[in-house]
Amino acid sequence: MIQKNNKVYLDIIAGARPNFMKIAPIIHAIHKHNSKAENILNYRLIHTGQHYDKLMSESFFEQLEIPKPEINLGAGGGSQAEQTAAIMIGYEKVLQSEKPDLCIVVGDVTSTMACAIVAKKAGVKVAHVEGGIRSGDMDMPEEINRIVTDSISDFFFTTTKSAGENLKKQGIKENHIYFVGNTMIDSLLHNLPKLVQPEIFIKLNVDINSYLVLTLHRPSNVDNPEKLIHLLQIIDSHCENKKVIFPIHPRTKKIFESVTHNLKNIYLSDPLPYLEFIYLIKNSAGIITDSGGITEEATVLKVPCITLRNTTERPETVTMGSNILAGTKPENMIEYIKDMVNGKWKKGGIPELWDGKTAERIIEKISNDIKYN
Repeated sequence: MIQKNNKVYLDIIAGARPNFMKIAPIIHAIHKHNSKAENILNYRLIHTGQHYDKLMSESFFEQLEIPKPEINLGAGGGSQAEQTAAIMIGYEKVLQSEKPDLCIVVGDVTSTMACAIVAKKAGVKVAHVEGGIRSGDMDMPEEINRIVTDSISDFFFTTTKSAGENLKKQGIKENHIYFVGNTMIDSLLHNLPKLVQPEIFIKLNVDINSYLVLTLHRPSNVDNPEKLIHLLQIIDSHCENKKVIFPIHPRTKKIFESVTHNLKNIYLSDPLPYLEFIYLIKNSAGIITDSGGITEEATVLKVPCITLRNTTERPETVTMGSNILAGTKPENMIEYIKDMVNGKWKKGGIPELWDGKTAERIIEKISNDIKYN
């Protein structure tokens, strides 16, 4: 293990809001490790700026109990290629100043792939947290990011055993794969006692288990105004007068407002801070989404979940958890919505090692098992 002043130096990369939920437990685990270990892990948190979110104010980092990023590359905006290039140029300059022993990337966003490439070319070893997950859908930019990142990373921390099997099929050596669990669930379980009731809960006068939550962000669901409104009309007409709370992204809101509609049961909300959003989904009668991460949280919270996609990189949320794939045709979800609002849903379990201790396992491996030279 290469050490400088008895320390190992880590770069922790985050580019989009969900990334911070995944890295927060890792930072907590580093602090816990350093409080009692001789081999100190020194880190710098690098925000690529891929997603600029006004909710990422000081209160956001206070909620997650992590420091504000030491470096912000400010690479948000532009096309996929422009954003990738800006992140790579920005991170390359950081590495020219000082190289860490290990670059930790999480998830599957553009920042994950871009920083992995730059680190690898600079001779810095790369660890991919959430490595090995696959949807099989090459139309998803995230799937490309996963494949590229996994093809060049040195170490892999997986959420499930099946993710490890995917890596082995790709030719990754088994002793570089660590099945540790899910850091997103670490954040979820850590924050459950601290949840905050959102204002819209009071504004709409809803009770626990009396409403649905809707989230949509994938281009296939939101970019075509007519398709978006058709999808919302189906939800609106089959929710049996349950209120549907829809925290909507500003970009999606512009598309939504460009089309005439008459929705009676769907109520828009601004995007919510983490503690408020988890409160909302935990206490709902069900969730309709096209997000991958939310299906993991729904599974652990045992909340019924309908995913408006044909594939998922998180199959355990379907085979074991509370999630169902409804496909991308809006009509396919009608029967599922009926079951959801009437309380007729399958019973789900929680995947192995989704126990809130994943980050501690990751830091133990980084500290004791991984060789940097």
